[in-house]
Amino acid sequence: MEPMKPMAPMKPMEPMQPMQPQTPWWPQDLGQPGTSGSQNDMRYAFFPDKHRLAIQSGGTTTVYDSGDHRISGVQQAQGGGQHLAFTSQHGTVDLGSLKQV
Repeated sequence: MEPMKPMAPMKPMEPMQPMQPQTPWWPQDLGQPGTSGSQNDMRYAFFPDKHRLAIQSGGTTTVYDSGDHRISGVQQAQGGGQHLAFTSQHGTVDLGSLKQV
């Protein structure tokens, strides 16, 4: 039986690369969202100053007029079709009740 060979020295770690800023997926004229999130393959971003809600699903972005709603969360039900609703200061807001712009 031969004795164990010494381990090879560890290679130095690669230096960390700086993070590249991500390009927003929403229209840039909306600015920065007040809140945003994602669930499954859907993303949303709410822009309170512009009264706009941007939704991206399946690679398509749609913008809605949020009226006087201040969106703070999303509710998504799966089933025969995708149903989206959002939480606002007025309670639950169905996406179908918002006007697409």
